[in-house]
Amino acid sequence: MSNFANYIKEACVESLEQAIAAEKNGAHRIELCAHLEQDGLTPSKQLIRKVKSQVNIPVRVMIRPGAGNFIYSEAELEEMKASIEFCKNVGVEGVVFGILNEDKTLNLKAISRLAKIAKPLKVAIHKAIDETPDILKAVEELSNIEEVNTVLTSGGKNTAAQGIPVLKQMLKIAKNRLEIMPAGNITIENIENIHRGLGAKAYHGKLIVGELEP
Repeated sequence: MSNFANYIKEACVESLEQAIAAEKNGAHRIELCAHLEQDGLTPSKQLIRKVKSQVNIPVRVMIRPGAGNFIYSEAELEEMKASIEFCKNVGVEGVVFGILNEDKTLNLKAISRLAKIAKPLKVAIHKAIDETPDILKAVEELSNIEEVNTVLTSGGKNTAAQGIPVLKQMLKIAKNRLEIMPAGNITIENIENIHRGLGAKAYHGKLIVGELEP
């Protein structure tokens, strides 16, 4: 499969070595996280700087202050704001976050606030959306926040393959207002099949360009 596929392959990485390997293997973009075993936390400032300076493809940075749920205190939101401002100063392409209310609906007020702070960086809302009670309504709500560009989602299922029927509906709702980026066990082996079923513009995965460990 050539690098010039008609979709973006975003590799999820947690080290400089993985970021370099992902670019070499044909990734078009990187999502940089710490602690992927906890579904990704904000990486260190040092790592963000190193990756930004040593890879040539766009880098998006996970902004998530702690493991567990996606409900944050005011202090945690301030921490997220500081991380976003740091990312702006370093000049990465974008930031990735998601914030829920106690009832698992999107915290649109907090999302909008941080998305405005992030401008002009790209803003991706991550798989927190998969926990919302009405995922299609959540997509509609996000498409009304001008600063939000991408939604990372498995269609509310464990894997993107299982979520294909819902992902199709999400793509329809988002149209050209939002990039719906399927995620969830998307690998170098199954991406072509998933793409045939969805026709999305971008896909995300830890193994999307193969194994990244040396």
